[in-house]
Amino acid sequence: MTTSMFSQASAATSPATTAPEATAPEATARPAPHPEQDIPRPLSSRGGRYARLPLLAGKGFIPLGLFARLPLAMLTVGALTLVTAVTGSYAVGGAAAGAVGIGSALGAPVLGAWADRLGQRLVLLVAAVFNTAAVVALILTAYLVPSGQDLGAAVPVLVAAFVAGASCPQVGPLARVRWMALTARGSTARNAKDLDAALSYESTADELTFVLGPALVGILASLIAPWLPLALAAALTLTLVPAFAVHRTHLAVPLSVRRRRGARTVAGSGTAASGTDASATAGPDTAGSDAAGSGRTGSRANGMAAVALPFLAMVCMGTFFGSTQTGLSSFSASFATAEIAGLLYAVMGLSSAAAALSVAYWPQRFTLSARWMVSAMLMAGLAVLLLLPASAFPMVLVLLVLGLPVGPLMVTVFAIGGLVAPAGRLGTVMTALASGIVAGTALGSSVAGQLAQHQGYSAAFLVPVCAAAALFLLGAAAAVVIRNGKARRGTQVAGSR
Repeated sequence: MTTSMFSQASAATSPATTAPEATAPEATARPAPHPEQDIPRPLSSRGGRYARLPLLAGKGFIPLGLFARLPLAMLTVGALTLVTAVTGSYAVGGAAAGAVGIGSALGAPVLGAWADRLGQRLVLLVAAVFNTAAVVALILTAYLVPSGQDLGAAVPVLVAAFVAGASCPQVGPLARVRWMALTARGSTARNAKDLDAALSYESTADELTFVLGPALVGILASLIAPWLPLALAAALTLTLVPAFAVHRTHLAVPLSVRRRRGARTVAGSGTAASGTDASATAGPDTAGSDAAGSGRTGSRANGMAAVALPFLAMVCMGTFFGSTQTGLSSFSASFATAEIAGLLYAVMGLSSAAAALSVAYWPQRFTLSARWMVSAMLMAGLAVLLLLPASAFPMVLVLLVLGLPVGPLMVTVFAIGGLVAPAGRLGTVMTALASGIVAGTALGSSVAGQLAQHQGYSAAFLVPVCAAAALFLLGAAAAVVIRNGKARRGTQVAGSR
């Protein structure tokens, strides 16, 4: 579930209130739209919350954005499956999956920064072509370069996996940036509702791709050939990503998301409604202008901590995913074949996606910090159940239950991460958060692969338990940072009066 991993997101935001920064004249001022960039906003308010999304972006944008991000969900599992099948080593396969994750973790923020500066269309078009070539190179090196079970001999494969990960187009995070731009016009109340629905859908879309991705890898690898999933991922990248790149929604991004104050306006609205304060988690740009130098320094430090915590949480989330995937590969090999691990893993994705979709309707009094800690605590407790099953059916039941807190936790962490994104750097931050998941997946796959190779799948399943426990600790730290930020902001406001 990389998912997909975001923009200035809050799946539980509400239009009830707005932060002080959002009401300032300089914060709400926007330039006159460029004729070629102006995408008319539908005026109709009819229909349910999710029914309005096609009115905002066009009917083709939702399925296009969904399937264009599928190759990223297939790449890590596909590399793990292919290299493990060719070499017969879980350690080498896990290292290849780890190389994909490390490459994506390093390359995604770079692609996001380029998209902020050059526009999404150009960056996505170039990345689509380059990534297709890299994935083809990964398939060829896996079969043509002898490696066996020696990591040293597998260096060419690992290099190809790294390049494939680094060049993978970041469709999910950039789609969220587009939704932010599309929902930044019109009435504030309608904007907040539309943004809620859009970002709840995006979280569910990421979960669904992490269901479809591993499932396709498992089906194609077990029934036809282990190289076919990666070949399909390359074909999808070469066709769907360019279509997403040139979709008319990319024209909306410069109108609001790339505006420093316009982006902060959306953040302020979402944070206030979610039971948090935009200034509680804001970076230097939102520190009070009348505050003393020491107050600005404190706000800056608080903002850095607020940004770091969601990123570390995404790394832990990815570690949970990667170790679970690798543990399931070893588990399934004990009674069938390792390729069916993708099908087992998809079960957890189904329940996670359903739970993520429900977050938009959760009560506002259930704050982001509380959601984070409760969901992480449930994940840690339920992950222990992975140690119990000895056959497929009990494992399916465990995975089905385990996925229930996963989706809401992803929505919550991405919501907080989106709210603290510095103005003008939304694409950079959202791709960085998404890359945190992929980097964690690499870490989890590598560690769990070593444990599975030498001590069995039970040892590998200890890694997701530890990752979920770390998520709980990070949630507690985030609650403290948010509380301190709100108190500091209150002091600054009182001092300026």
